[in-house]
Amino acid sequence: MHIMKHFIQVLVNTLIANVTTSFLWFALTFWAYLETRSVLATAVVGGVYMLFVAISSLFFGTLVDQHRKKNIMLASAVFTLATYFIAAIVYFAFGANSIADLTNPVFWIFASVVLVGSVVENMRNIALSTTVTILVPKEKHANANGLVGSVAGVGFLVTSVFSGLAIGFLGMGWTLIIALVLTLVATLHLIFFVSIPEEEIVHNPELANKKIDIKGSIAAIHAVPGLFALILFSTFNNFIGGVYMALMDPYGLTLFPVQVWGVVLGITSTGFIIGGLIIAKKGLGKKPLETLLIANIVMAILGMLFTIREFWLLYAVGIFLYMCLIPIIEATEQTIIQRVVPLKRQGRVFGFAASIETAAAPLTALAIGPIAEFWIIPYMNSTQGEAQWSWLLGTGDARGIALLFLISGFIMLMVALLAFTTKSYRILSKFYAKS
Repeated sequence: MHIMKHFIQVLVNTLIANVTTSFLWFALTFWAYLETRSVLATAVVGGVYMLFVAISSLFFGTLVDQHRKKNIMLASAVFTLATYFIAAIVYFAFGANSIADLTNPVFWIFASVVLVGSVVENMRNIALSTTVTILVPKEKHANANGLVGSVAGVGFLVTSVFSGLAIGFLGMGWTLIIALVLTLVATLHLIFFVSIPEEEIVHNPELANKKIDIKGSIAAIHAVPGLFALILFSTFNNFIGGVYMALMDPYGLTLFPVQVWGVVLGITSTGFIIGGLIIAKKGLGKKPLETLLIANIVMAILGMLFTIREFWLLYAVGIFLYMCLIPIIEATEQTIIQRVVPLKRQGRVFGFAASIETAAAPLTALAIGPIAEFWIIPYMNSTQGEAQWSWLLGTGDARGIALLFLISGFIMLMVALLAFTTKSYRILSKFYAKS
């Protein structure tokens, strides 16, 4: 119980840090669009952020394996605090009017500094996954990962609500000050209240002078039969998730006014919290890989059905249930890796997985946008498209998006069902049971 208290302190600290970085990042995105009215600005900022997270996760994973986890978290916190302080200096030195001009290099300097600080904060999330192994008894890993999912849900909920309010009522200047203060609080809390008892780190000669150990990451994954297949499966699901990333907001905005849609997202995001708490209470059972595939099957069926008719309640309930499943799926992958991969290699494995899985969704999102805009939506709005599909999808303004959700869900369903029959599924299940 004493060791679990250490984990709760780590979790609280991570919540403060994650909420702060997400709060400022979302606020920057809202502010950039409102000030410039440029979709290009928000697209570039968002795309570069996801790209940096994907690339840096490999580097961060190696660092996590090379150093004590509290030191990694503290370095991340201090670096983020420094970048936010620099961003505040730039903002107040040049003023909002100068920064809100896309042709002025100061805008891109300001956005880049905030971006770098937010990306580096992701290093603590990789370290957090390894602290579950250090601080939590093996039989409670799934429960701890459920709490991690709930914390992510709380962060999403708070960010969704307060980023818009801060920009709308306080402006970017006060938003920066709030982010600075909260980052300082998280840093001081980490220094004085968080303890991560950790055995002496055995430095692997293979990691000497290496910034990114891709070879070691792949070797650690290949050492566990079937683990690479699990990561590829999760990556494929993120490709499908890119469809939801690209189309969920446009579909919602056809059903709700923009103000109401923000509230709907805030309410439905409680699914993250509920799903995580269910895992924290019940665990994942003796066969987490089976739980993972069943959850993906349910998610696929939801994806096929929650836009089958253009009805706001159907969509809202579907999103809520979809979000309930996300922490279950993420906790399952985390729990399996924590069980089958030695602690000294977990940072690289988590970093590698985060890198390729993070890169998948934005790639699909970028691809599906033009497909939807120039092909599927015009076809479904035509007399021919409506005649061919109205029996299944009904009628309405967003039947093209509904068709893409239906196809994506069907593909996910087929892949999840196929995964049950694979040799990798059987081998990894047996390896996990023996670990």
